[in-house]
Amino acid sequence: MFYFLKRIVSKHTIILVVCFAASMWFVYHNHSFYERSIAKVIETKVEDSTETMDRYNNEDRLFTQGIIAEIKNGPQKGQTIHLTNQYSSSGAYDHEYKVGTELFVSIEKAGKITGKILDVKRDKYLLLVTWMFIFTLLIVGKRQGLFSIISLAVNALLLSYALDVYLHTSGISLLWICSISVIVFTVISLLLVNGFNEKTYAAIVATLLGTCISLLITYSVMWVTSEQGLRYEEMQFIARPYKMVFMAGLFIGSLGAVMDVAITMSSSLFELFEKNKNISVKALKTSGMEIGKDIMGTMTNVLFFAYVSGSIPMIILYLKNASPVGFTLSMNLSLELARALAGGIGIVLTIPIGLYVTLFFLYRMRAKA
Repeated sequence: MFYFLKRIVSKHTIILVVCFAASMWFVYHNHSFYERSIAKVIETKVEDSTETMDRYNNEDRLFTQGIIAEIKNGPQKGQTIHLTNQYSSSGAYDHEYKVGTELFVSIEKAGKITGKILDVKRDKYLLLVTWMFIFTLLIVGKRQGLFSIISLAVNALLLSYALDVYLHTSGISLLWICSISVIVFTVISLLLVNGFNEKTYAAIVATLLGTCISLLITYSVMWVTSEQGLRYEEMQFIARPYKMVFMAGLFIGSLGAVMDVAITMSSSLFELFEKNKNISVKALKTSGMEIGKDIMGTMTNVLFFAYVSGSIPMIILYLKNASPVGFTLSMNLSLELARALAGGIGIVLTIPIGLYVTLFFLYRMRAKA
C-alpha cells in the first residue's frame, strides 16, 4: 500500500501541494502588508428596509445593514469598528456582507470607532481561482501545462513592463513597443510549450507573418475610409492618441488566435509527415487546407464572442434607456467588431501562410534526410 501511494504522490506533487498550502495561508494572514485598514466582519444586523420602485416599475427593497468588524492591521489592530452598509435586494451594484468577510475601511475615531467601507479584500478568492487554473493545466497538460503556466507568467510580466516603459517614456511609440512585445511573446510562448524544433520555428514564422499582414490590411482600410464608423468615445479619458492605442490593442489581441492557428497547422502537417515520410506535397497541401477550413470558422467565432461579450452590459444599459438600436450598436460595438474582423483576417491569412511555411521546413527536413 505504501509503495502504491509513493508511486502516485511524486516529489513534484508534494512540492506543489506545499506551495498551495503556504500561499493560501499567506493570503489569510497578510493584513500587515496592506497600507489600507482591513476589518473582518464578526456581526451583522439589518437595521432598516425600504420598498422602492425603479423607472420600469420593478419592485426593489433597500436594506441598511449594521456591521461590527474587528480591525486586523494598523494602530487599532484588535479593536472593533462599527460600519453601515446599504444594499438592495437586486444586488445590481451592491451586496450584503456576511460574517467572515474582510473589508477595506477608512477609520473615523470619535468615541466608539466608526468608519466607511471602501472595498472587499478579495485576494484569497483570486488566489484560489488561480490555483484551480494551475492544477487544471498541470493535470491535463502535464509537462506542457507547466511550460504554459511559465510562458503565461513571463508574458504577463513582459506586457506590464512594456506598458510601464511606454507610460514613462514619451519618445517611444506604443505601436513599436507592442510590435517588439508581439515578437517576444510569440517566441517565448511557442518555444516553451513546443520546444526547439522545426515545427515550432514554422509556427513562429507563420504567426508573425499572419499578425503583421492582418495589421497592415487593417491600417490600410482605416486609412482609405478615414476611420469612418469607428467610435473612440470609450478612450476619451486616456489622454493618448486614440488611433495608436487602438492599433496596439488590436495587434496584441489578434496574436493569440493567430498563434493558435499557426501551431495547429504546423503540428498537423508535421504529424502527417512523421507518419508517412513518403507523402506527396499535393497530399500535404490538400490535408493542410482541409484542416485550415475546419478551424477557420470556430476560431473566427471565438474572436467575435470574446470581443462582443464585454459590451453586452453597456448595450443593455443603452437599450434600457430608450437609445436607438443603430446608435447603441455603433457606440458599443464599432471598435469590438473592428478588432474581431482584424483578428478574423489574421486567422484566414495564417492558414495558407502556415501551410506554405510548414512545407518549406518539411522540404528542409526531407533534404537533410
